[in-house]
Amino acid sequence: MDLHIFEVFSIIGTIAFAMSGAFVAMEEEYDILGVLVLGLVTAFGGGVIRNVLIGVPVTMLWSQGMLIMLALISVAIAFVLPLKWIGHWKRTEALFDAIGLAAFAIQGALYAADMGHPISAVIVAAVMTGIGGGIIRDLLAGRKPLVLRDEIYAVWAITAGFAIGMGWFTTNAGLLICFAAVVFFRMCSVHYKWKLPRRSLVQTESVKPQTAPAPLNRTLSKGE
Repeated sequence: MDLHIFEVFSIIGTIAFAMSGAFVAMEEEYDILGVLVLGLVTAFGGGVIRNVLIGVPVTMLWSQGMLIMLALISVAIAFVLPLKWIGHWKRTEALFDAIGLAAFAIQGALYAADMGHPISAVIVAAVMTGIGGGIIRDLLAGRKPLVLRDEIYAVWAITAGFAIGMGWFTTNAGLLICFAAVVFFRMCSVHYKWKLPRRSLVQTESVKPQTAPAPLNRTLSKGE
């Protein structure tokens, strides 16, 4: 794997997810500190979880100074954008999210594969890097995590991790094809409302009609 393509995926994912977290924070009317926190957590939360799971020191985060600076700039730009521009972004929100998912899932899978981990760890690294930050973002915003309730999302990260773990995509061209495929299928999930099977335990009880009480048949005595 060329180091440059790894860096490209890292940059794409960082920008997409940092702005995603910032916009969610502004939707919840958080102050600038809240916007900053959600932006950074969304951009780096998945990578931190991945590092914990595959045995990489969490402090490796601080060696990514360029990406941290890029995330800060992305959050700052999101915070000062005119409302009209933010409205345009909201219409393409799913696309940005799909781009971030694809970039980080592939980046996480490559990271684990280069360390010589088995395919199970590669898949977990792809999934956690791709969806971990979004889950933390939604929980901090008081929302149900998007990846657990909306159209098919994490499945595409699993698929990317499996493909890379199997060695099907090893060249730059192959990785770009994998990236495009994840974005394409995620957007198909949004457009066609593809969802995983779900089952609700909430039962709707039928309301029984209330019947009028039967008249009392009482024989009143003269003394009553």
